[in-house]
Amino acid sequence: MRLQFILSEIGLGLRRNVTMTISVILVTFVSLTFVGSAALLQGQIGKMKDEWYGKVEVSVFLCPKTSSAPTCAGGAVSDSQKSDIKAALDSPEIKPYVQHVYYESQEQAYKEFQKEFKDQFWASAATVDDMNSSYRIKLTDPKQYEVVADVVSGRPGVEDVQDEQKLFDKLFLVLNRATLLAGGLALVMLLAAVLLITTTIRLSALSRRRETGIMRLVGASTTFIQLPFMLEGAIAATVGALLAVGGLWVGVQYLVTDWLGQSVQWIPYVTTQDVLTVAPLLIGVAILLALISSVVTLSRYTKV
Repeated sequence: MRLQFILSEIGLGLRRNVTMTISVILVTFVSLTFVGSAALLQGQIGKMKDEWYGKVEVSVFLCPKTSSAPTCAGGAVSDSQKSDIKAALDSPEIKPYVQHVYYESQEQAYKEFQKEFKDQFWASAATVDDMNSSYRIKLTDPKQYEVVADVVSGRPGVEDVQDEQKLFDKLFLVLNRATLLAGGLALVMLLAAVLLITTTIRLSALSRRRETGIMRLVGASTTFIQLPFMLEGAIAATVGALLAVGGLWVGVQYLVTDWLGQSVQWIPYVTTQDVLTVAPLLIGVAILLALISSVVTLSRYTKV
């Protein structure tokens, strides 16, 4: 009997405030879509870091004949200079940071260059002498790039030292800022959702003040009186959260997996499984917001 009464009160409240209820659903949907997008974007960054940071190398480019770098004043790198650079990389103070070192000749670099840019008309103008021979260094810890770079930078025969991680860091910086932007928008929209839920519950409580007054007079507990209002907000917020989960699932499936995944295949993307992992968080946030808004509002507007 009590359950039937509570359900009837919930239905009554939702019908009386249908416009506000729809507004709560839509605002919750938008806000939690931003929250989910921020979480998925952070997950995407994590996947890319796990995939790429394990493959990054430090490249020590040696002097070609045509270089104008001060360390290449003597022309192309000599065999003795190569030996000195290799000895520096094999030194005891550097050895713990280096997983392995391999040498790429100008001929090998030229083949890779032609393979990479075979469709570009200007690639045919390059020659073997334009290429850099190099030492490719795999680090045990990519964060220790500076330790290795300091040893070989500025040595005769070394034109440049590049760390691939720095290229990735620029990309990750952009993605992290996009995550912060999505998170900031999510906070603004969540605030709007809280205000809307609060307003909806307040209007519902005011429209039924006579009923709640009678319930109080006949001895109904505060929890029993407030429960229908709390459930109204929770239901509306949960529907918004489910719509957000559905929107994210569709977006990841069709935009990320089917479109980006087919166009750019060398990036590890988030999947619909990641959306399902985030889903409980979004639903939990929605219910929590509704409950907090309900408690704050009802403590004032259901008093008789």
